[in-house]
Amino acid sequence: MLENGGATGPANPNPNASAGQRGEAERSEARTPSSPAPQADMSGSPRDEGDAKAAPQTRRPSLLKRHPFYILLGLVLVALAGAGGYWYWLTYSYPYETTDDAFIDSRQFAIAPQISGAIAEVPVEDNQHVNAGDVLFRIDPRDYQAALEEAKARVAAAQASVNGADAQIAAQQAQVEEARSQVEQAQAALDFAQQEAKRAQELVRSGAGTVQTAQQQNSNLEQQQAALARARAAVVSAQKQVGSLQAQKATSLADLRQAEAQEAQAALNLTYVTVTAAQPGRVVRLTGAKGQYVQAGQALAMFVPDDIWVTANFKETQITDMRPGQPVDIHIDAYPDHKITGHVDSIQPGSGTAFSLLPAENATGNYVKVVQRVPVKIVADNWPTDVSIGPGMSVVPTVTVHPQD
Repeated sequence: MLENGGATGPANPNPNASAGQRGEAERSEARTPSSPAPQADMSGSPRDEGDAKAAPQTRRPSLLKRHPFYILLGLVLVALAGAGGYWYWLTYSYPYETTDDAFIDSRQFAIAPQISGAIAEVPVEDNQHVNAGDVLFRIDPRDYQAALEEAKARVAAAQASVNGADAQIAAQQAQVEEARSQVEQAQAALDFAQQEAKRAQELVRSGAGTVQTAQQQNSNLEQQQAALARARAAVVSAQKQVGSLQAQKATSLADLRQAEAQEAQAALNLTYVTVTAAQPGRVVRLTGAKGQYVQAGQALAMFVPDDIWVTANFKETQITDMRPGQPVDIHIDAYPDHKITGHVDSIQPGSGTAFSLLPAENATGNYVKVVQRVPVKIVADNWPTDVSIGPGMSVVPTVTVHPQD
């Protein structure tokens, strides 16, 4: 019997042993394994240790070994489902088309004078923004002012020649009238001479007149006939002289028109001495300088208008659902912090190679199909004004081809 209800334990065979001996005995008992308790089978009878060792333990095969075909089929189906889902997402769910083959574009052109001369003034600087009508260059105008004055003098001389021809024509027409009056006078004298000759002949036949008188009257009649013919010839000559003077007047009028045209050209050349901006934009690559002598058509600077846009070369497989008016997000490589929006303005009806200087000849040689690029014009809604944007800058546009409701 233990005191205080303590747990029962192995009895100490030698209660008089020392504490060290008792500890050694306890450790020896702890190292000795206890015999397993007999197990009971389903009938309730205990199983001995020999029966437990006699029954072998079997290990079941893995699921991959038991059903390899179904597992492989499942993996194939999952891969096909993933590929189909990705294709559906790209085709129907992904609403954007983008490309890095895009840049800022404009209709830039060279600034050149239309006349030759020495540059007298250059009031602009490199990369300066100008408005329509602002002066870009001034050419020395003195030569062209002198040319204008000379043209005006030629106009005055031609006008005086025309006026002189008019006066001569008027005088000649008066001479024509005078010749016509002489014809009338000669006709009247001829009629009287005819009557006198007739009376002289009648007197000669009646014996009352002399033959001499009759001959004198006939001579007078012939003289009057000659005078009438001369007067008529004078009228014709005077009329022809009028025609000659009118031809001279026409020549003078042609000279006048030529002189007036030269005057107009001289006045126009005088306006060309001032080269102005035809539209707002920026002056780029300025090469003209004060005192430089330039020829007509010589480039003095490049001009970039304010009207700029984006030319994006999309693959032909990307423009299937692209239409004018669709919204576009524009990302400029130089200014990534600026958010720029725009819209599709138009799509070129043909690939870029079709309008190149040397288009592809697919009907000759071996043919290899290559996905073509189609230029798309994109217009921005809000170009930033605090930065410089010009042709050739790289852009990445993103077009929303399937707007999300």
